[in-house]
Amino acid sequence: MTTHVTAMKRPFAPPAHLPPDLERVQAYWRGLLRGSAQMPFYDDYDPTALPDLRRRLFLIGVYSKPERYRFDQVGGDLRKGLEGLFADEIEHTPPFEYLASQAHATTEAAAPTVFHGGERPYARLLLPMWGDGRIAMLLGVIDWG
Repeated sequence: MTTHVTAMKRPFAPPAHLPPDLERVQAYWRGLLRGSAQMPFYDDYDPTALPDLRRRLFLIGVYSKPERYRFDQVGGDLRKGLEGLFADEIEHTPPFEYLASQAHATTEAAAPTVFHGGERPYARLLLPMWGDGRIAMLLGVIDWG
C-alpha cells in the first residue's frame, strides 16, 4: 500500500498577488535584506520610508515564554491607544481579528503572512524582522481594499 503525503498549505500564506499597498510594503521589507539573509533586521526599518502608508503601518514586538505580541508602534489610521498593549489585551475586532494567530504563524514560518477578513473587507500583511538572535518584531500594514 502506498501512502502519499500532501503538502499542507501554510496558515495565512500570502496569495500569489497582493493588493498594491501590501506589495509595496513587502517590496520595502525585501529591500532591507542584508546579503543572503531571509529576513531584515528590525533596526533597519525606517517608519518614514513609506510616508503615504505610515498611518496604516504598525510594529509588533515578539516575546516568548510566554508567547505574546505587543503593539510597539501604531499608525494614526488604526485603533487609538494600542501602543504598549499585547494582542491578548485588545478587543479582537477589525482590523485586528485573529492577530495573535497570524503573528504566531508569521513567527513559526519565519515568513510573510496575510489575513483577509472583517465585515468591512480588509487585508493585513505581517512581515517578520530579526533582532537579538531571533524574530523580535513584526512589521504590519492594513489595506482597506
